[in-house]
Amino acid sequence: MSLVRPILNAYLRYIEKPRLARTENYLKIRKSFEFQARWFFRTPKGTQKQWLVLEAGQRQVEALEVVPQDLHSDAVLFYIHGGAFIIGSPNTHSAMLADLCRRLGARALLPRYRLAPEHPYPAAAEDVMTAWQGLLASGANPAHVFIGGDSAGGQLALGLLSELCTSGQVLPAGVFCLSPLTDMRCNSDSFRRNRNREVMLTSDVAGQTMAIYLDGHPAEDPRVSPQFAGFPNAPPTWICVGDTELLYDDARLMAERLNAFGADVTLVEAQDLPHVWPMFKDILPEARQTLTDLTDWIRRQPAWPGES
Repeated sequence: MSLVRPILNAYLRYIEKPRLARTENYLKIRKSFEFQARWFFRTPKGTQKQWLVLEAGQRQVEALEVVPQDLHSDAVLFYIHGGAFIIGSPNTHSAMLADLCRRLGARALLPRYRLAPEHPYPAAAEDVMTAWQGLLASGANPAHVFIGGDSAGGQLALGLLSELCTSGQVLPAGVFCLSPLTDMRCNSDSFRRNRNREVMLTSDVAGQTMAIYLDGHPAEDPRVSPQFAGFPNAPPTWICVGDTELLYDDARLMAERLNAFGADVTLVEAQDLPHVWPMFKDILPEARQTLTDLTDWIRRQPAWPGES
């Protein structure tokens, strides 16, 4: 473990975690997160970004396209940002995706889905499906697309995958999730066991934000809790999670669920790392190593298109 890890954990535990726990103004949290991401998460030199509109039927969704300086693959990373369904945007996660794009020589598309409480379920899931269909309508080869997501974005990524699998639609080349939320009931053993070990999230706030997003919809519904969903013929999936996270069991049980459907699942369990730690790639050696491991996993997949 690096020397940076305990310093970062202490900062998150004593500064960010209490601040998030006591802030009830979601607009304020959103603005703060956008500001922090702009200043603390660096985008690799030469990266190009532009906003696109993905269309499917009568629906449209904006998406941020991230293109590395050296683009040499026609693979696409379709990435869904996290933020408990109430904060976050493609902008807050674009630096991490830009780093992954640089490593792979591939581009990424990050859809801007609607957030709660203004837009509760199923708004986010509808926007993600629209963006996916719009990506395919634009000419992208699904066999060369890798779907990714973190935290709540992981829930949306896995929810999208389940719908594609169970409805017999074309599937992506693979899926990767960073600390995914997979059980909206928020009552797993790790929610209790890691209540004081988790350095960023609080179980109370997590429960509140899930209730805001669900807006009365049953948390056990497989459409919102992919841990209970079906995944026939699911593509290879890579999941990482820290052993002190509230969502540790969400990731572990999700891997078991996918395995039960015959999927090739890689579960990476890290020791004492914060929620979605690859975001901290600029200061945390473990974050850079995880992105390296993810890059290697993507390149090893049979559907990886290689260089174009």
